[in-house]
Amino acid sequence: MADLMVQKLRNNEYFNIQETFDTLYAESKDGRYFKKLYDLIISEENILLAFRNLKSNTGSKTKGTNGHTIKHLNKMNKEKLIRMVRRKLHDYKPEMVRRVLIPKPNGEKRPLGIPTIEDRLIQQMILQVFEPIVEAKFHPSSYGFRPHRNTHDALARCYHMVNHSHQHYVVDVDIKGFFDNVNHKKLGKQLWAIGIRDKKVLSIISKMLKAENVGEGIPEKGTPQGGILSPLLANVVLNELDWWISNQWETKPTRVNYKLKKNRTDALKKTRLKPCYIVRYADDFKIFTNSYENARKLFVAVTKWLKERLGLDVSPEKSKITNLRKNGTDFLGIRFRAVQKGTAKTGYIVNSKISPKAKEKVTKVYQYKLGQLRKSPTPNKILDLNAFTLGIHNYYKIATRVSTDFNDIRHTIHFKIKTLLKRNIFNPTIEKNAVIDKFYNDFNYKRFKSNGLLVLPFESIRHQIRGQREPEFTIYDKEDRQRIHKELIHVTSVEIEHLRRGNYSSKSTLYENNRISKYVAQKGKCYITGERLMPINCICHHIKPTKMGGTDEYDNLVIIKKDYHMLIHTKYPMKDLIKSHHVNTLDAKALKKLNKLRKVVGFQALVV
Repeated sequence: MADLMVQKLRNNEYFNIQETFDTLYAESKDGRYFKKLYDLIISEENILLAFRNLKSNTGSKTKGTNGHTIKHLNKMNKEKLIRMVRRKLHDYKPEMVRRVLIPKPNGEKRPLGIPTIEDRLIQQMILQVFEPIVEAKFHPSSYGFRPHRNTHDALARCYHMVNHSHQHYVVDVDIKGFFDNVNHKKLGKQLWAIGIRDKKVLSIISKMLKAENVGEGIPEKGTPQGGILSPLLANVVLNELDWWISNQWETKPTRVNYKLKKNRTDALKKTRLKPCYIVRYADDFKIFTNSYENARKLFVAVTKWLKERLGLDVSPEKSKITNLRKNGTDFLGIRFRAVQKGTAKTGYIVNSKISPKAKEKVTKVYQYKLGQLRKSPTPNKILDLNAFTLGIHNYYKIATRVSTDFNDIRHTIHFKIKTLLKRNIFNPTIEKNAVIDKFYNDFNYKRFKSNGLLVLPFESIRHQIRGQREPEFTIYDKEDRQRIHKELIHVTSVEIEHLRRGNYSSKSTLYENNRISKYVAQKGKCYITGERLMPINCICHHIKPTKMGGTDEYDNLVIIKKDYHMLIHTKYPMKDLIKSHHVNTLDAKALKKLNKLRKVVGFQALVV
């Protein structure tokens, strides 16, 4: 997640648009309304940034109703891509949305709406401009689908509610089919209230929401899950709930302007107001309070408010009140409760574990992957198993009893491991590698090797304490941003602008994007000699030529000095050509790299 955020910020730099987003955020924070966003949305920089962000999205390879994927856009050059998008938006008519049903853990199916790749690109363009505006207005206790916020932040806030705020009653209100029941008219008013008042853009949003679904017709309500813009729109809808709850206690206006939050809270405690705090991740939220009576009143009030204000119904069988001192509550795959701390039993502290449903799912995935290995063991399957282990360890490490949970999982899948050992698919070893040293070096466990690769240990995991996210932190403030992302230091913004503005009309947008990435990754240095280059004297070379089946993908490109490009592509370079390009000054390492590139194109090595 952090790497994705850093890449997003880097992309903003590439297209010299971060300052614009910062300004939108600051002006929105000051209460400004935005009536002219359309021109910014269709600007060249924003379109190309949207393409770059979209191509790194795993969903970009999913087909829409027209059968296109990101590969269709990859082939277009910059001018054609920009022209296509602007023409489509001039009189916007979204194409039909493909409907896909995804199985849920409870056996039900969740509907996804997959727009065409062209419509997803447009949604990404709008998302980039909307995000800084709405971020300035969103409540700090909302954590889902927001920049530099995640599930661990939401859970850390829940832990704080138990450990420090002593709120041990939780109100769970499950909204029935939230994404399918969002009121379009109400959403339009909420966007208007939040500051987005460009009528042309709001009209485009309305058309997106009413895009026809295959086999379902034109929807009268709902924001289809699967659309790039849907999570942001969902947060806009429920932001009103966040602030309504918050204004009952946390941000309740007081006659005295208290400088310290503690003094303010102490003053509120002397009133008849009910303490309440919301923690929300998308449409999944919990409201914390300090008594059953308060929880009961909140449950009734929230249920009524959702119906009257947002037109949303509550699922009675999934909604409840939990006393955390007696029972646990599930949130984002974690079950937590309040237990007395220490032998003296002074106060309460969070005790958490993987929720039973999540634990069962993790176990089943392990059993499936190990079963597949037994049938046909391959290196790729070991890599996939290791990636899964690292991923779930990273996610569930926030649970205080996570080590017990994974020992249970290891015990359950032991018979599968035993079978793999008997068949010599897994072999005992004492070897280590960089990943073992970094994440598992201080654990005592049996190591296995398979297909020449070390198998990461399933049971080796410990709880890692996670503090709360600073509520005011934002990626749209330069000082905050510098704490998670160092701005470019080896390559200047002028050089990037020069690369971006270069005349490459015959090249694809993918090539132009990856050329900038390579220049930055190589710190502007020549791949062959390591000398510092300027955009004017470098070229982005296809390692495997396109006429031989090479692509414009990042891994097939390399930045070299223009002087060496002709030497790579000339079958029998003349002595004068070699001399004029100073090949005789190359050291052995540089000459080896040059000859390696010549070999790929089918030419003999140069001998100096």
